[in-house]
Amino acid sequence: MDACLERARSGDRAAVVTLTESLRPRVEKMAAYYAYRCGEDADDLLQEAWLGLLEALPGLDLRIGTPEQYLIKRAKWRLLDAVKRARLRRCASLEDELEEIADAPSLDAAMSGAVVQEFLAQLKASQRAVLECLLDGLTWREAGRVLGCTSANVAYHVRQIRRQYESWSAGVGPRYSQGTSA
Repeated sequence: MDACLERARSGDRAAVVTLTESLRPRVEKMAAYYAYRCGEDADDLLQEAWLGLLEALPGLDLRIGTPEQYLIKRAKWRLLDAVKRARLRRCASLEDELEEIADAPSLDAAMSGAVVQEFLAQLKASQRAVLECLLDGLTWREAGRVLGCTSANVAYHVRQIRRQYESWSAGVGPRYSQGTSA
């Protein structure tokens, strides 16, 4: 068998056929078992297993362990990777549907957007620019770089925005809270 493995490793087609025929029962049983356990198609898993086995063949080291067992392991790993990918694909479609639902505008989102727009309209242009940079996730230093000022200037504007928001929200708060009417 070592001579057959050596020839198969070097690319001899007849040796590869002999090797695959000798390993076929084990690989088919493994694919059928995992197909039953995971609910996947047995033929798809068998194909993945063969790909894993044949991809591992050129790098086979005959001096280490049992070469047939190594090839079977590589087939199993490839098969299990295919099961994992299939499971992730099934899950991704559910996540896409949830994102579509989450992206749908709601009354709360519309109200929140209107409140934010009302507050932004009261800010000076420089304060709005600072706030937009910070809401985009920039740090004070990055916002300063974008706006052409220092982070100390950004800090000053943030303090001014905070003061203005506190005074604005004290007079507006109850009008927009849920469960109360204007």
